[in-house]
Amino acid sequence: MNKIHKLFQDKGKNILSVYFTAGFPNINATEEIIVELEKSGVDLIEIGMPFSDPVADGPVIQASSHTALENGMTIKLLFEQLKDIRKKVKIPLILMGYVNPVIQYGLEDFCRKAEEIGIDGTIIPDLPFNLYEKKYKKLFSKHNLSNIQLITPRTSAERLKQIDKASDGFMYMVSSSSTTGTKGANTDTLKDFAQRIEAADLKTPRIIGFGISDKETFANACKYSSGGIIGTAFIKAISEKGSLKENIEGFVKGIR
Repeated sequence: MNKIHKLFQDKGKNILSVYFTAGFPNINATEEIIVELEKSGVDLIEIGMPFSDPVADGPVIQASSHTALENGMTIKLLFEQLKDIRKKVKIPLILMGYVNPVIQYGLEDFCRKAEEIGIDGTIIPDLPFNLYEKKYKKLFSKHNLSNIQLITPRTSAERLKQIDKASDGFMYMVSSSSTTGTKGANTDTLKDFAQRIEAADLKTPRIIGFGISDKETFANACKYSSGGIIGTAFIKAISEKGSLKENIEGFVKGIR
């Protein structure tokens, strides 16, 4: 049982997951952000691996990715920065990013290294589900990595069942068809989506992402899933003047 499984087993509701881009706002901020997020009461952290063409991301995360790359962030450097992270934090850690840099690094080496430093899962939105299931699922399982799948309001009932069967950890419920950082689905749309998911009788828990930015939208996400994922609003928060510690503490306090 990795830390993601344990989180959903022990808590299961009101799970707060926060995304940030490694190497932003500065190249050496990664470890500090992770440590301060845990201290502030976050349940799950998604560490973004910056990419030059982050097509699913809105302008704020795109800009943070661009800055991180200019700062010199790479997957190799990120692994080096995280080599001792499990001496400092206990909550689940997920690496999130696009498939091209992972393939360039070497997928098997990537999975092996992620396991070695204590990463619990991955989110790779542009890794085709069918390819993952047929070719790579065993590799991720071998290295005790939960590869989280995304589902949207457009995901068919048949595909929902397929993803549920192949899922390990939780499903990332995308609240709308837009990019990150845009306004999420309205309450009625989200309610309809959640009801359709419930009717499918899926075994895998879900967390809602996209359009969650404050206490109200987080609480609304928790009504229809096990929790919420915040990215863009957090990136904005750590871009503000002041210390990272104070900005992180203030942001999480405003959500909880």
